[in-house]
Amino acid sequence: MEIASKYNPAEVEEKWYQYWMEHNLFHSEPDEREPYTIVIPPPNVTGVLHMGHMLNNTIQDVLVRRARMQGKNACWVPGTDHASIATEAKVVNRLAAQGIKKSDLTRDAFLNHAWEWTHEHGGIILEQLKKLGASCDWERTAFTMDEVRSESVLRVFCDLYEKGLIYRGVRMVNWDPKALTALSDEEVIHKEVNGKLYYLRYMIEGDPDGGFAVVATTRPETIMGDTAMCINPNDPKNAHLKGKRVIVPLVNRVIPVIEDDYVDIEFGTGCLKVTPAHDVNDYMLGEKYNLPSIDIFNPDGTLNEHGAMYAGKERFAVRKEIEKDLEAAGLMEKTEPYTNKVGFSERTDEAIEPKLSMQWFLKMDELAQPAAEAVEQDTIRFFPEKYKNTYRHWMENIKDWCISRQLWWGHRIPAYFLPRGGVVVGMTPEEAFEKAKKIVDYPLTIDELKQDEDVLDTWFSSWLWPISVFDGIRQPENSDIQYYYPTSDLVTGPDIIFFWVARMIMSGYEYRQDACFRNVYFTGIVRDNQGRKMSKQLGNSPDPIELMNRYGADGVRMGMLLSSAAGNDLLFDETLCEQGRNFNNKIWNAFRLIKGWETNDTIPQPESARIAIDWFGSKLTETIVELEDLFSKYRLSEALMLLYKLFWDEFSSWYLEMIKPAYQQPIDSMTYRATLGYFDALLRLLHPFMPFITEELWQALQQREDGDSIMTAQQPKAGSTDSELLNQFEQVKQVIAGVRTIRLEKNIPNKDALELQVIGGHNDRYNSVITKMCNLSSLTVVSEKVTGAAGFMVGTTEYSVPLTDKLDLVAELQKLKAELAYTEGFLLSVSKKLGNERFVQNAKQEIVENERKKKADAESKIASLRENIAALEK
Repeated sequence: MEIASKYNPAEVEEKWYQYWMEHNLFHSEPDEREPYTIVIPPPNVTGVLHMGHMLNNTIQDVLVRRARMQGKNACWVPGTDHASIATEAKVVNRLAAQGIKKSDLTRDAFLNHAWEWTHEHGGIILEQLKKLGASCDWERTAFTMDEVRSESVLRVFCDLYEKGLIYRGVRMVNWDPKALTALSDEEVIHKEVNGKLYYLRYMIEGDPDGGFAVVATTRPETIMGDTAMCINPNDPKNAHLKGKRVIVPLVNRVIPVIEDDYVDIEFGTGCLKVTPAHDVNDYMLGEKYNLPSIDIFNPDGTLNEHGAMYAGKERFAVRKEIEKDLEAAGLMEKTEPYTNKVGFSERTDEAIEPKLSMQWFLKMDELAQPAAEAVEQDTIRFFPEKYKNTYRHWMENIKDWCISRQLWWGHRIPAYFLPRGGVVVGMTPEEAFEKAKKIVDYPLTIDELKQDEDVLDTWFSSWLWPISVFDGIRQPENSDIQYYYPTSDLVTGPDIIFFWVARMIMSGYEYRQDACFRNVYFTGIVRDNQGRKMSKQLGNSPDPIELMNRYGADGVRMGMLLSSAAGNDLLFDETLCEQGRNFNNKIWNAFRLIKGWETNDTIPQPESARIAIDWFGSKLTETIVELEDLFSKYRLSEALMLLYKLFWDEFSSWYLEMIKPAYQQPIDSMTYRATLGYFDALLRLLHPFMPFITEELWQALQQREDGDSIMTAQQPKAGSTDSELLNQFEQVKQVIAGVRTIRLEKNIPNKDALELQVIGGHNDRYNSVITKMCNLSSLTVVSEKVTGAAGFMVGTTEYSVPLTDKLDLVAELQKLKAELAYTEGFLLSVSKKLGNERFVQNAKQEIVENERKKKADAESKIASLRENIAALEK
């Protein structure tokens, strides 16, 4: 196979991805091998690739490709999520641009538009993942609203309803006035907002002196919904209000004063306005004291008829208006700046309105117990482990899950209302009708059943994902679910630990009585190099496709991984992609160098090459063992850096230099075969991280059969390690580095051969390597250093290079004397510090020891410099 002079990622990537697809190399079917399964966190069906997806899917691909090369039956299931709120919002916006309102359409007509949008935009992100190199089993692609998944969702709803775990009731919910739907607690983000605390006067009914109580509130627009005032019975300053009634400002409605320990005596004035329809805590007080509830808001956040003179106006506009009206009426005591936390919709960034609403809920206590134990007992392991605490806290304080959404796009709730009250649940209208006939005592037709208008929360489909992708709900005994479940690893972000991870664990135990995965790897959030979260609004998020066009997919994969430590936010810097591209070029050029050598079967193997082969074999094994350990801890960034250093430093800078034949000379065939073998092993180790370049070069290493791929080649196994050889070779490197430093400092060209003299103990086993790497004319042991020699220490052994015929003596003496003066000054400052008794007694022992080492090193260097100066002055 002809290899190009320069690496062209675009050409290579397209060619090999097509090859992998044509040979069906990503596809998996159950067999006798150990399965390795990952299910993709399904991106929004209408989404496009962003940097978070890049990181998440690169990590998944690394894990899947490595498992495949370990002989496991690797199956990575791709798919997309229907994303009710996000998709419906996009469809509504598109219709609005065409002059069409959602309210003007029937449900079916709107759903036709939604499906049209989904077919038009759906799947774009999956195609983009192919450019990244994602080795998903595309034949298994699932969609949360396809037939299998939809039927699974409805079956689970019906099952949980029959078990008494799903119920319908009026509860205080988080209402999104923009999306016009209820949200679960996990879909609400709390932010600090700078606002005001308003002190309002509530006149005391029948008080001849015109007395009043003052209430502090952040939301004066809700006074129209007040149905009581509450004081703490133990509060002496408000004791005069006990048993009284007060008048709501502006609307002049009389409300009772109730007493409850819930009121904080220290907050504000100790008087609390109670608005049961619009505050969670007020709702609980309303339930306790049987207070009426007045809902003053329309679904879109404007005030309704209960808003009196403000009816039809937007809630925040009313806040400004009512402040002026209260001041004009003399009912505003004062205002003061106040910062409090306000809930916002995760999807629309709209301020949440607590609202009483009839919704469907799933009881969580029973489902949560086995899921909590699974993580606590490490049946399911979290990486990093710190997220166990986050998970535990949420599970211990879990609330029932509001699963209904006031939308049209999604799984419509399979509940049917009876004409004279009551509800039945069924997979189809026909099934519901059969159930209804058994419980009613009046004539009934199927058309009289009215299906609930709401749809299920999107997460109610994705919580079943590890089971439903293998059709395990509809067919719990099928061969796929029996083989691939539990899945192996889940790679996701910690921001959806509650939305998704915890709920999947619950569904796994409810429907499979087993964990749904064994390990969860939490990625960090991708930030820019200033630490800001990447977003379209800030304009600091690069387009992943453009990045791949510029640096190649392997380069970008490497850039993402080098910046990502497990569970920690990663600061993405484009220069890391450049480093990735440079590494690609390094691998490419190393391959071209090796392939450019001519071999000769008749020449013997040099001693230096034999040592190099033994050394690199041990180094390779040492790396493989360390790599196994890093993968077991999901430290992928460190694993890649380990391989980067192995290839760049040990293989390219040391091994290839040691075995490289002289210019235009052949290499012996034994060394060449070993080198090709090592290159093959390095490509296989690198393949999970850099799939495209490794496939291209692996195919070019030797003749391959059609259908062969590095993807299915085995990962190299660890052999035996010669620790003594590795340790000794590190000293050899120091010797070579010492000679190279002398060449650099003295401006001696590499082509000029040098003598190297040794004073002290020296292992001559590696002389052939040192001689070759340093271009030595001789390497001899001497009893003392010759005049004019430059020296260096390796351990306790001194090495010197005679230089009398190669130096400008005056310049060299000047340089040595300047270095001596500096080192003597440094020694003086260290000695002063160590002569200070307070420092020696109070400083940490390791700091004192470090200073003593500095002193000893400086003294040794001064002795060596003086010796060199004396030798040159002779």
